[in-house]
Amino acid sequence: MRNKPKPNVFSGLSHLALVIWALLIILPLVWTFLAAFKNNTEIFGDALQLPAELRWDNWARAWDKANVGTYMINTVVVVLFGTAGTMLFGSMAAYVLARYTFPGQRLIYLLFVAGMAFPVFLAIGPLFFIVKQFGLLDSHVGLVIVYIAYSLPFTVFFLAAFFRTLPEAVAEAAKIDGASHTRTFFQVMLPMAKPGIISITIFNVLGQWNQYLLPLALVPGDKEKWVITQGIADISTIAGYEADWPALFAALNLAIIPVLVIYIIFQRQIQSGLGAGALK
Repeated sequence: MRNKPKPNVFSGLSHLALVIWALLIILPLVWTFLAAFKNNTEIFGDALQLPAELRWDNWARAWDKANVGTYMINTVVVVLFGTAGTMLFGSMAAYVLARYTFPGQRLIYLLFVAGMAFPVFLAIGPLFFIVKQFGLLDSHVGLVIVYIAYSLPFTVFFLAAFFRTLPEAVAEAAKIDGASHTRTFFQVMLPMAKPGIISITIFNVLGQWNQYLLPLALVPGDKEKWVITQGIADISTIAGYEADWPALFAALNLAIIPVLVIYIIFQRQIQSGLGAGALK
């Protein structure tokens, strides 16, 4: 039976740091959630005071009057197609770069990796004019395409490392059985990479859901096509004039809860995917 490691000063300090970090994350979330049920007087009173009653009308005003429902639907559509395109093209590119040798392979891989080091705000100007030139400004199609391009570098970098760990014998067996390269990828290798695929999919969903700068630049005019981050920023401005802070916090919760639920549900898959990629 293995002996448990004895506690020491460093382990105690690490646990203390984790507790402090958890409180820094949890307390603002709790305060935001409670504020969604309060009135203005309670919001500016004791921060952790419980609301006198559950004011669901705050949430109703955020959904209807502040148009959060439309922003949520737009965000779901854009993130759904953006993530699907990212995973399709990213997994195929990562597989080819990880498993095949051809001229320029290393250069293409390094270009993808370099994309992670390029700050997105430096490309806002060129992106705006390129999307405008193609007639995709103020459209979800243009935003989806840019989301895919924006998410590909990290996706390819992560999945290429994962595909390299998969056994070569399985791919060779499929080839002997007469499977084409496409069939080998989709029916054999891709299912084997399921932990990594799930992990990077969740990361892309969270990243695209919380994206603000790209929608702000590429969907600037038509409010009916705004995503949730643009809507929250607009609601924040309106709340300052109308003093409707409860509706603002309700809208914030409507934006936070979906991604929080996704992370809680898929937490084990994310950890197992990252662990599998590191251990193989």
